[in-house]
Parts: sequence; structure tokens; C-alpha cells
Amino acid sequence: MTLTDWMTNYAARDWQQSSGGTVRYALVGLGWWTTDVALPAIAASEFCETTVLVSSSAEKAGRVAEEHDVDYGITYDEYHEGVAADAYDAVYIATPNAFHLDYAETAAKLGKGVLCEKPMEATVERAEQMVDVCDEADVPLMVAYRMQTDPAVRRARELVEDGFLGDPVQVYGNNSQPLLETIPNHDQWRLDPDLTGYGTSVMDLGIYSINTTRFLLRRDFVTVESRMSSHHEAFDSVPDERSSFLAVLEGDVQMVCTASQRAHADTQLKITGTEGQLELRPAFHGECTLLASKGDVSVELSHESFEAVEEMTEEFDYFADRLLSDVPVYPDGAHGLADMRIVEAIHRAADSESTVTLD
Repeated sequence: MTLTDWMTNYAARDWQQSSGGTVRYALVGLGWWTTDVALPAIAASEFCETTVLVSSSAEKAGRVAEEHDVDYGITYDEYHEGVAADAYDAVYIATPNAFHLDYAETAAKLGKGVLCEKPMEATVERAEQMVDVCDEADVPLMVAYRMQTDPAVRRARELVEDGFLGDPVQVYGNNSQPLLETIPNHDQWRLDPDLTGYGTSVMDLGIYSINTTRFLLRRDFVTVESRMSSHHEAFDSVPDERSSFLAVLEGDVQMVCTASQRAHADTQLKITGTEGQLELRPAFHGECTLLASKGDVSVELSHESFEAVEEMTEEFDYFADRLLSDVPVYPDGAHGLADMRIVEAIHRAADSESTVTLD
């Protein structure tokens, strides 16, 4: 592929298989991400439609459904009972982590495709159950790694495949945000270990560096070392207000990653090889920008350079495309489960202050 071809096809949907059709979604969990991001993303999509909204509150479900011209607003209990099951083809699960399995089990029982927010669940064991449940019901399970449909990340993947980096040598990733400024509630679920899982910063933020690196390099983690600490009283119940880990990936690729839920907002991912370097910055929040450098030549590509693409719209359309064309998804349950095992190993490494080897 020439540089001209690569730039011309920057925003192309290289994944698209279907030419038409509609997948009707039930959105489970009506937090701000669903109402402010997911609903508008589906409204702007090519293959998707929101037909059912599911909330703990009947009043909220009905109100949001009316505001967005959605056919049904139902409660969690009604969802589990199969109410409005004929009105949707797939579910998007955006509840706190520890409830993902419950809603995936019901979707599988009803024969619906499952698009589950990352991380898959609160623990490895529950994530394993989700994979088994969906496999047994023969329903597709996709973990919502929206970065995998971002054009900057997909074009970076093509460069890796074409040997742009030479041999990958090292990776640096960071994802930080001031959580308490965004959501000024000390009792929020991301700070409750019963709901979030092993912790907060690695589960919610560090996983972006982990998964995007795996997507780009197609290499698994071999060992991890980690350090964590919490200082603010709101983080008393979770171990990783601040976190860092050192990992070795297949091929002796060295990775250093930091993540914090109480720091200045910053997202970046840099991969350096023997011949070139790829950097995403901003990487995981905002409009992802790709800087590709090799020798004395650098090319910077961003959403400003091309027609803007909303990665959440791409994510919903990608899953719908896979359902319509009966083509397997890439970030499937096994893929998400691998990330859960990495996150668990990072926390175990911090607890034991030792190197943990992944099976």
C-alpha cells in the first residue's frame, strides 16, 4: 500500500461486509454514557436503531424513551421477564461491571446478540461465565472496545501489518482523568469494589492501553509487574488511585503503562520499533490523532484532516454489520476475557510485589 492509498482510505470502513439491513438495540443501563453518547451514536448510524431502553427506574426508562422517540422503556425486572423481547435483536450492556453477566445471561436466553461494555465483568470468573453462557446459547458476544473501530487505530494497525515499525521494541501508554471533577460523588460505583471489580484505574482506564496494544501488535502479555497506591479518602476502598505496570509481551516487547482516576486528563499510546514509531495522542478520549514517524519523515493524521468519524457510531455499526452478515466479531468474548486475566494479574502483581506470569 502506498502512502497516498493509505491516506485516501483513512476513514474507510474496511470492516464492512453488509450492504443493508437494520439491527434493533435494547440499551441496558441509562447512565450518562448511554444517554449522552450511545443514543446519539446509534441515531447517526447506518445499520442500527434503538427500540428499547432498560433502567432500574420505570419513570426514567419511560421519560428517556419519550425524549428520544424510542418505542419501549422498561425496567430491569421486565427485561429479565422478556417484556418487549420481540422488539430488539441485540442488547448493549452499560451497567456497572458487576451486573454485566446478569444481563448477558438474559440476552443469551432470549437469543439476542450481546454488545457488552468493557471491562467484561468485575472478575475473571464472571467473565468466563459470560463467555460460556453466550457460547452455549450460540449468540454472538462482543466487548465494546470502541478504539478498534477508530480510523486512526485501524490505519495504525495496517502500518504495523505492513512492517512500518520493523520489529516492535517498546510501548508506553497512559490514561488519566480527574474522576471526581467529572462525577463529584464519593459513593459512585467506580469507587465501589463490589461493583467495579479489582479496582478503578486499571479496570476503567488502563484497559485502553492494554487492549489497544493487543489489537495493534497482535501479541499476548507474558509477564507483568505493578505498583499501586490510593491517597484521597474517596479511593479508600480501591487500591489503585494511582497505578503503573511493566509488562513483557510476546517477542520480548517491553511495555510501561500508567493510569489514574485522579490526575490531569491525558491519553497517549506510543509504540516504538527498530525502524519506526507510531503515536496516538490524544488516544482514548477526544479525537484520536495518529503520528507516524520513520527516519526523518513524520506524518500526522487526525479527524480534522478527514471527514469526522464517531467511533461509537462505528462500533454499533460494526456489531450490527457482523450480525447482518453472519461474520464473527474480532473483539469477542475470548478476546475480552484475555484482558480480564491481564488486569487481574496486574492487581495480583501489585499485591504480591512480584512478577506474575500469565498462563
